Amino acid sequence: MDYFNYSRRKANEVYVGATPMGGANPIRIQSMTNTVTMDTEACIEQAKRIIDAGGEYVRLTTQGVREAENMKDINIGLRSQGYNTPLVADVHFNPKVAEVAALYVEKVRINPGNYVDAARTFKKLEYTDEEYAQEIQKIRDRFIPFLNICKENHTAIRLGVNHGSLSDRIMSRYGDTPAGMVESCMEFLRICVEQKFSNVVISIKASNTVVMVKTVRLLSEEMEKEGMAFPLHLGVTEAGDGEDGRIKSALGIGALLADGLGDTIRVSLTEAPEAEIPVARKLVDYILQRENHPYIPGAEAPEFNYTNPERRQTEAVGNIGGNHVPVVITARLDNNLEVNEQFKPDYIYCGQQLPENRRSDIGYIVDANVWNGNEGSYPAFNYQQLIELHHCNAKMKFLFTPYMGLNEEAMACLRMHPEVVIIAQSNHPNRLGEFRGIAHQLMTQGMKNPLVFFQFYQEKNTEDLQLKSAADMGALIFDGFCDGILLFNHDKAIADTKVDETAFGILQAGRVRTSKTEYISCPGCGRTLYDLEATIARIKAATAHLKGLKIGIMGCIVNGPGEMADADYGYVGAGRGKISLYKQKVCVEKNIPEDQAVEKLIELIKENGDYIEKV
Repeated sequence: MDYFNYSRRKANEVYVGATPMGGANPIRIQSMTNTVTMDTEACIEQAKRIIDAGGEYVRLTTQGVREAENMKDINIGLRSQGYNTPLVADVHFNPKVAEVAALYVEKVRINPGNYVDAARTFKKLEYTDEEYAQEIQKIRDRFIPFLNICKENHTAIRLGVNHGSLSDRIMSRYGDTPAGMVESCMEFLRICVEQKFSNVVISIKASNTVVMVKTVRLLSEEMEKEGMAFPLHLGVTEAGDGEDGRIKSALGIGALLADGLGDTIRVSLTEAPEAEIPVARKLVDYILQRENHPYIPGAEAPEFNYTNPERRQTEAVGNIGGNHVPVVITARLDNNLEVNEQFKPDYIYCGQQLPENRRSDIGYIVDANVWNGNEGSYPAFNYQQLIELHHCNAKMKFLFTPYMGLNEEAMACLRMHPEVVIIAQSNHPNRLGEFRGIAHQLMTQGMKNPLVFFQFYQEKNTEDLQLKSAADMGALIFDGFCDGILLFNHDKAIADTKVDETAFGILQAGRVRTSKTEYISCPGCGRTLYDLEATIARIKAATAHLKGLKIGIMGCIVNGPGEMADADYGYVGAGRGKISLYKQKVCVEKNIPEDQAVEKLIELIKENGDYIEKV
């Protein structure tokens, strides 16, 4: 892989009805209905809304044989109205359901974690080599007949591995790890290859963006080692709603798309399914602008590990770099110093004028030619001011530089000045490539200066800013290069405070800095057992002030305890109008009436000492 120059990974072409993916086909966009699959008309109408919005595949949950059988009527109903978009059946736990669904849809999603293996119980089990081999044989015995049905009916398969539903068998050998997720998938892929069945797509997802990105990178590497090139379906599960869902999805999916990985994507939002489509479309279109860009002469650092990256080693300058969380720098060039206290930047870059009224808890950065040594202020140099930087006696300095500015003279200057924080800037169509070039060059040269990324935009729409900035920062965070972000939007249609909030949201989505409550909420589907969107709104209203707390809000038990495994508290649909509450992985109260469950959740948080009253 070329880490610095964009190109799409070459994948096999897979036929999903009349809309193939992989090969030379476009990156496909899809969503999933949240209607009850037995309600034929509701499913048809929602599928039409997804398709009209630009969805190229529509997935529906098929909990049982009845739902699988009803896919026939849904398919007929859509075709009779002129909609020929392929349908995908989503199957968990029951191989028989997958075999029935394969007769009536263009693609069937099965979950390797629970297709044959028992549902995850979080129990520590031990398997001898012989017992483990017997379990693999059970998979072959159930999976090969399904492959034969799919061959006969020209039905594609998606192997959909979820972090939240790895089997206890896989857990016994690999633990709750990316390697375990990859092996769960590879077991099935090897059988597909052996049986000469190539109409396979793979997804390997998690709600934790770090796990999701690391796992897809590892899967791609493992497939390449074994001579496989199956297409990839990308998504962040349980991303949530609103700006959090958009930033989290763009960060994870964008990081992989930027490396040429991904042949279809689904942005999972806890909103109406058709709302996912334009978000996904914007994300794909933005990344594809990098095609055929001018060449970037980057060189990979020998110690960099793409599939298991560690944070780049730096020497702290003040509170930047070292073991400190990444900082947020904002630009205020119009003397507007308003900040939101929850998303208060660490530094404000003020350009040519140092404000008279300054806060002691924020650092102020000004251009070097106007810096006069004021306490709490720091000079900023550009890459053509190295002599001035050398003679400046400030204890902390900032250097704005593009990739091509890091020449021998600049590197010699930086060696003499460990007190310099580098602010990387780029006007290249693939700014990620140039930013990576800077980071890799610093690593190769053994430089320990902290590295902040200057992301500049001219957006009028907040969603566009969130998606683009998150997509641009994703790989840099996951590669371990981010000591800070300077996010600036030139158009004042978006308030500076909203830009600051976006920067903090990006760092939180990348699991490198926490500034607010995190909600791990699924998008809902036909299995959802309560009003998900209304419930999330109620829970957020009661808990949004609890900074640092993670709360999982799940429609059903399929991925519930697993995907919210690192959440502090969980709220999971247990039956129609019934909720179960979790403290981490442990269910502490079952079958609570829905109208009492939010209050019970708050009580649980209070009982464990994690609740503070709103100020």
